[in-house]
Amino acid sequence: MPGIEYEDLDEYGARDEYGALDEYRALDTAARDALCAPSIFNSQPWRWRHRDGALELWADWSRQLVVADPAGQSLLVSCGAALHHARTSLAAAGWMAIVERTGERDLLARIRLAGRGAPDPAAVALRDAITARRTDRRPFADEPVPREVLAVLVDAAAQEGVRLHRVRLDQMPMLAIAVSLAAADEMSNPAYRLELLRWTNRPEWSGDGVPVETAVTKVPRRVPVRQFALDPTAGVPVTPGGDQGAAYLILHGDGTAPGDWLRAGEALSAVLLTAVSRGLAVAPLTDVLEVAHPRELVTGLLDPPSIPYVLVRCGYPSDPTPLAPAPRRDAAEVIVPPEPSTIRNQVRVGPDEPSAPDDPGELGDSPGRGGASTHPTPSE
Repeated sequence: MPGIEYEDLDEYGARDEYGALDEYRALDTAARDALCAPSIFNSQPWRWRHRDGALELWADWSRQLVVADPAGQSLLVSCGAALHHARTSLAAAGWMAIVERTGERDLLARIRLAGRGAPDPAAVALRDAITARRTDRRPFADEPVPREVLAVLVDAAAQEGVRLHRVRLDQMPMLAIAVSLAAADEMSNPAYRLELLRWTNRPEWSGDGVPVETAVTKVPRRVPVRQFALDPTAGVPVTPGGDQGAAYLILHGDGTAPGDWLRAGEALSAVLLTAVSRGLAVAPLTDVLEVAHPRELVTGLLDPPSIPYVLVRCGYPSDPTPLAPAPRRDAAEVIVPPEPSTIRNQVRVGPDEPSAPDDPGELGDSPGRGGASTHPTPSE
């Protein structure tokens, strides 16, 4: 379904459905800002739908990484990050949002507006970080992340209902071993290599995936990073070592229901944006959790043991060279506008829910459709 411009809202009925053009614009802007959210393999596995005065967040299961993420947990984390980006956009504009999290796997959340006040200064700083954030796989500087900054990151995660553990110095060897084991296991799997090739060799118009320009060459590191290019010499050249001042963080909790993974994604977004607003470079890590034994090793780093959702490497950048932006999907492919017939006839026509993921319509678009996006494009 094509996107709509604000001047066309009367034709689509948005004035009647939303009651105020400003509310529609705010929700649509929030969905557009959420295009910048991080996601596994930059798959961007979510869709937004305007309906009944609300903005609905749907998981797009046609974009699931069936080898790296067979249970869809990282997909839900990715959707949670998009939800937090949207919430941040609204708060930065002064809107009070009511978020209903369904706890389901398809329709994940619904956002409604409940009035407007003064912009939240903290949210403004996070919104500015949305377009500044990059997934930086290069080694970070030796300057350590200050304790007071780490405390702020812990609080950012806690506000989303998720705990944050900093990997201690004595735990770093085990983390490095776990990541190495996960990488060796996955790269030995032909199905994983095919999935990796699929998402690192996307057509330019697809607006998704991980281009080689955002990967790094394979060199010895304090903790290995995911190898996105099968050619170890491909990607941004980096020198061995580094990351001596980097902090490795584990977002964790007690639940494994869909809503728990969604919350973990909201916490991930909060931590990433907060870190960037404090001058840090960031990179989420999920590969170590994609293989059973390495995941168990990471679980053992938590006291008491709980469910590790996602890891984050953060630190001060050592290379001032700007990173190439990662692609982003076109807004018209991701955001479903109000249905014209709904308002004109005051009767809903067609199914109440978006199409199933295996239907090529609405929420079931297969990867690689859509035009090149003109939206700001932070890294995945």
